[in-house]
Amino acid sequence: MRNLTSAVLFCVISVTSIQLVPGQVILKNTYTYKTAGDLHILADVYRKNDNLVKPAILWIHGGALIGGNRRGLNPEQAEKYLNAGYTIISIDYRLAPQVKLQAIIEDLEDAYRWMRAEGPKLALIDPDRIAVIGHSAGGYLALMAGFVLKPSPRAIVSFYGYGDISGEWYSRPDPFYNRQPLVSKEEAYKAVGTQIISDDKDWSRMQFYLYTRQKGLWPMEVVGHDPDREPKVFDSYCPLRNITSDYPPTLLLHGDNDTDVPFEQSVLMSKELEHHGVQHELITIPGGGHGFDGVMEDPEIAATFDHVLKFLDTNLER
Repeated sequence: MRNLTSAVLFCVISVTSIQLVPGQVILKNTYTYKTAGDLHILADVYRKNDNLVKPAILWIHGGALIGGNRRGLNPEQAEKYLNAGYTIISIDYRLAPQVKLQAIIEDLEDAYRWMRAEGPKLALIDPDRIAVIGHSAGGYLALMAGFVLKPSPRAIVSFYGYGDISGEWYSRPDPFYNRQPLVSKEEAYKAVGTQIISDDKDWSRMQFYLYTRQKGLWPMEVVGHDPDREPKVFDSYCPLRNITSDYPPTLLLHGDNDTDVPFEQSVLMSKELEHHGVQHELITIPGGGHGFDGVMEDPEIAATFDHVLKFLDTNLER
């Protein structure tokens, strides 16, 4: 086991009662689920203040694997998950470019292992009823979870995620991002500094992401390999290449006007899942951009999210 905090060493950082759900007390506990050197990597656990054993959601934030943090969970979406009877565990993970993708995947594996081992005691979760949900890069990690996590999660939900990280959309200069002011290499590296972190508190690191998209360098900076020279290295990092009939039921949600992650990424995943006979569905948001679900007041988006809850209920046997 890779430096995963043990059941004896796990650390409660904070215990908070919040009114996330109107009229109900929600407990938000923050734990160290893993240490890597001196770095404590954290998870927030959201649950209703009751004594019921519940299925759980492992929630993964986006940010291109370069930025973001566990607090990116949309409060309105969290409210819907909690009201539907789920406990939510939102995790941080180490961020590129100081660490590469393999280390990030190890954090995901260790978070899941910790969740299954400690979750029943700390949060009354059922370790055999876990869904993995992620947005953007978190959606990518959710799709990775479908084949790297053992035992497999019961369900995967990917909001505008992607199954291929070696394609030209990521490894060539991007026309959309090159319409924005160019970021120099010096500016990019200044934005991320040199310290290994797992919590990008102010999202300032996204200047580095913009630089990688303008130059077509994301695979090099995040994976540490050139997909043109070392294509085989990317096989184990592309969910699209690792679908089997044992892959968990999967729900894909993507706007067809996404200027960050091409809509085609979810289309390709859907076709591959269908090829292997995996239960799945692709929900297309006409005209939807990246982060289409940010406006939950929109009736169409709210209805789409209700579909997510039905998918979870079906596959986690609610």
